[in-house]
Amino acid sequence: MPGYPPGLPWNPPLNPDGGFFFCGQGVAWGKGWSHSGAMNFEFAAPAKIVFGPGQAARLPSLVAPLGKHVLLVVGASPGRHAGLIQAFAAAGLGVTLFSVAGEPSVDVAKAGVALCREAGCDVVVSVGGGGAIDAGKAVAALATNPGDPYDYLEVVGAGRPLVERPLPHVAVPTTAGTGAEATANAVLTAPAERVKVSLRSVMMLPTVALVDPELTVSMPPAVTAATGLDALTQLLESFVSIKANPMTDALCRDGLRLAARYLAAAYDDGADMAAREGMALASLYGGLALANAKLGAVHGFAAPIGGLFAAPHGQVCASLLPAVAAVNIAALRQREPGSGRLAAYAAAAAMLTGRADASPEDGAVWLEALCRRLGAPTLTALGLTQADIPLVVEKAARASSMQGNPINLTTAELTAIVERALG
Repeated sequence: MPGYPPGLPWNPPLNPDGGFFFCGQGVAWGKGWSHSGAMNFEFAAPAKIVFGPGQAARLPSLVAPLGKHVLLVVGASPGRHAGLIQAFAAAGLGVTLFSVAGEPSVDVAKAGVALCREAGCDVVVSVGGGGAIDAGKAVAALATNPGDPYDYLEVVGAGRPLVERPLPHVAVPTTAGTGAEATANAVLTAPAERVKVSLRSVMMLPTVALVDPELTVSMPPAVTAATGLDALTQLLESFVSIKANPMTDALCRDGLRLAARYLAAAYDDGADMAAREGMALASLYGGLALANAKLGAVHGFAAPIGGLFAAPHGQVCASLLPAVAAVNIAALRQREPGSGRLAAYAAAAAMLTGRADASPEDGAVWLEALCRRLGAPTLTALGLTQADIPLVVEKAARASSMQGNPINLTTAELTAIVERALG
């Protein structure tokens, strides 16, 4: 495929034996697979998922049964949504606009809740990237639950569970990366603590996730790369997670193949609708997977780095992805050579490279080549220095995403990840 990393296949094949490569509960599966270990798991998802080109036109009719007055949460350019506001009005819906510039903070969420209550909104619609959708999820949840956001936040707050069901929420992504339309948490920056943390509850899953690939066509190449590499990261981390289950494996298996085939194509030609559709689906799969399996060290580092530096989440993930994969694989080789998580890395490598004999290390090399191909920044380019490493490592070790990493990493290994990602 034109523009794909040299030597890397654009359409990874199936298992030569006729089955897919995937892994669940530590066992690599192909044709005639068998599953060992406990098969007990739960799976949560939005109440309704609407996917496909042109489906955004259905938004007013999907919202109308849920409420009468919409809090419309959008990104930094609210003027782009004048047509949608008119469509809501034509459907008999009142609209109050709430614009979120960038990734939301705790104070932004509080402001949205105050506006929502003051305007008497009874349904939330978020249209935009992961920041707008996370803001929408947070506002919908906090509008019905009393107290301060810190009462419910992880890591820096009390972590109390939500008691009241959030307002109905319809999430409409305009990027293909975060999968926020299918997750049960909202990531908020806590400025005082200089860290990103989550407000989390299964009740925060959107009432409707409406994914229209046509809405992603306007993304410029740099945003396509950053969001797409975030989607790829989420798929890989969910796939190798110690919390993976057969359903998340199935989603990640297809999502990894989609990302391998279409991410570079979407980067090269934003009007390539097959690539845009493939990446929108990969992003959705990643959101569904991470909502039901833990993530790992990439997102464990991304939380404190995003709080300490003004760096977009997708770019942070892209800078860390190859280093985390390499260090995780080396740690597994050294301390847990028989681990099923190492088998998961091998299965992922086969799907990404298209080679049935690919080793986990081959997969890490492929990721590094792809990140270079898409112009992923180094951590140095995002503002980090050698002096920042101890603080970043300390904060990352406490991040909730670390709970899903395929192996417990030592301080030396966490330090090595940042040093490699500095470039």
